[in-house]
Amino acid sequence: MVGKLYIVGTPIGNLSDFSPRAIQTLKEVDFIAAEDTRVTAKLLNHFDIKKPLVSYFEHNKLSKLKDITDRLLKGETCAIVTDAGMPAISDPGEDLVRECICLQIPTESVPGPTAITTALALSGMSTKRFTFDGFLPTENAEREEYLRDLQDEKRTICLYEAPHKLEKTLEDLLLFLGDRKIAVVKEITKIHEQVLSLTLASAVEYFKANEPKGEYVLIIEGATKVDIREYSLEQAVALAKDLMQEGYSASNAAKTAAVKTKHKKSDIYRLL
Repeated sequence: MVGKLYIVGTPIGNLSDFSPRAIQTLKEVDFIAAEDTRVTAKLLNHFDIKKPLVSYFEHNKLSKLKDITDRLLKGETCAIVTDAGMPAISDPGEDLVRECICLQIPTESVPGPTAITTALALSGMSTKRFTFDGFLPTENAEREEYLRDLQDEKRTICLYEAPHKLEKTLEDLLLFLGDRKIAVVKEITKIHEQVLSLTLASAVEYFKANEPKGEYVLIIEGATKVDIREYSLEQAVALAKDLMQEGYSASNAAKTAAVKTKHKKSDIYRLL
């Protein structure tokens, strides 16, 4: 008889948010696949749960995937957990769930808190339509393409970011999206939970003066009709000239105008 995979949500900060059903599930499964076994061990100790742990995270998922599914196919049960929140959301648990579906291994969800929807609820932004884009790529070309795709996104945008990358991400968002409203939410359900309702420009200035600490969720206002207007090449060059009068170099003015108008930097720079 084939076993079952349980997708178990864990607290994103406050341990009191751990559901009775989640605790019971972890007590009953044969083993637990954890993003960081040290983090999960602390959770298990707090709730007096004693179960074997298997390490399963981004850099070992290919080697561990078969081991876990082989055990499931032999009839064992497994709970997959992440360090905080729901597994498989911007998380390698997605690959394990997909493989279980392919192998017809039953999967069951034991829902728990998620940082995305909690931050969205705290932000005061529109929740009618929203999109979650996880962490922005770090490689320059891929990152620029990703940000360009977000320029015309009318839905509220939700992102994750680590503290050491936050300032650069805010600067890039301001450059590509313009000065929109943003809610910067950190340490949800923890002692130092904070929601900052700012604009992207003021957020950039705030974190120049205040060192980012903790894990962040960024909730950004979607594009308006004004944001997604079309610019002629002549208008793009005129914008670049205005920027040069403000002190920009020709190269930086062309780059900024290219982001704003979606014309090629080289075309704008040539005409400058």
